Amino acid sequence: MQKNSTLIKNARLVNEGLTLDRDILIVDKVITQISNSISVKSQNTRVIDAKNKFVLPGMIDDQVHFREPGLTHKGDIFTESRAAIAGGITSFIEMPNTNPQTTTIDQLNKKFKIASKSSFANYSFMFGGTNDNLNEIMKVDSKKVAALKLFLGSSTGNMLVDNPKVIEQIFLNTDLLIAVHCEDELTVRKNMKTYLDKYGDNIPVKYHPTIRSEEACYISSSKAVELARKTGARLHVFHISTSKELSLFKNSLPLKDKRITSEVCVHHLFFNDNDYDDKGVFIKWNPAIKTVKDQQALWEAIKDDRIDVIATDHAPHTLQEKAMPYNKCPSGGPLVQHAVVALLEAYHDKKITIEKLVEKMAHNPAILFQIEKRGFLREGYFADLIIVDPNSPWTVKTENILYKCGWSPFDGFKFKSKITHTFLNGTLVYKNSKLCDKSVAMQLTFNR
Repeated sequence: MQKNSTLIKNARLVNEGLTLDRDILIVDKVITQISNSISVKSQNTRVIDAKNKFVLPGMIDDQVHFREPGLTHKGDIFTESRAAIAGGITSFIEMPNTNPQTTTIDQLNKKFKIASKSSFANYSFMFGGTNDNLNEIMKVDSKKVAALKLFLGSSTGNMLVDNPKVIEQIFLNTDLLIAVHCEDELTVRKNMKTYLDKYGDNIPVKYHPTIRSEEACYISSSKAVELARKTGARLHVFHISTSKELSLFKNSLPLKDKRITSEVCVHHLFFNDNDYDDKGVFIKWNPAIKTVKDQQALWEAIKDDRIDVIATDHAPHTLQEKAMPYNKCPSGGPLVQHAVVALLEAYHDKKITIEKLVEKMAHNPAILFQIEKRGFLREGYFADLIIVDPNSPWTVKTENILYKCGWSPFDGFKFKSKITHTFLNGTLVYKNSKLCDKSVAMQLTFNR
């Protein structure tokens, strides 16, 4: 039987620290050849001329909240994975704070079943830890699940893990990578009381980074790092937002040898506290977007490898929910459709190289989670890749937003780059603003 094949000609291939002019041949699901010049060998081969365009490995987003099951009025695996594909994210790892939460093997298997039928991007899930589910954690198959997620700050339902003895037992008794949300709950509650006493529920959103403060972040993240060093656990600290926390992370080892790693999110890189006046609750995240100084320090830490991964923390809420007073307005926002092009703005501004961006958003998640045959443009690897036109300006508008919630914190922003094509497992699934109708997504597997 004739296999599907695509030849991408004249590409500016960005991979493993280099940008090279190369042709790329895709046969069936994988990249079969990368060379200076590849000839068309079959009349059935699709040929795409990528002259003056970049070809990048698709982003692997290690932190999303797609809201299914139970919160699907905000988003679901179908809608948000389609938005991800349009945004150049070819694989995602979804979080456990759904309803019901992914804190039992039964609920985990149900989510895999949903994704197998509805996801348009490659998928995996994190298993959630609580104060009382260590027995379930011990049953998790590390070849099937990306990592264990612990919320050491406020979360949905009973997912706040705040018992120090329980936390230590989890660190001692799992071989899974432990990913943590770090904000000290007592500090946040104390700060919140101060502002509630002054303003009631209508606290101005500009005080969000004062309530969910640098101190709250550092107290929690430093404790997690200390415990990881004590127990030898494999720790990954999500969404670093402060300059102070960066002192906890080292850049002296290759990523594959690090036991303690860190992640930063697109919104902490793109926005700062000066943007609250304009964007308001649409940039209300936990941890909070903080100062210009913090923002600049995060970029420096990406470049010098104290920060290992860039992700989105995509977390949609409806416009009705976002319209509620500060104390009732949920934190989070949608990002997967616009993350890659937002990061490329920093490349255009000469803030960072495109090679370093690819390392943080594709190579490093693959290394960190030991994902099999993804995250790189290599012969024999799955053909998860995107073609980017770096000189094709476009503006984010309601009519081109694909999130189920229908809004974006980038509304009205004019991006310089456009994703023209997305390939997933060798299939062209997105071309010039049009998504294919059929899913070819696969469950991620891990080389552990």
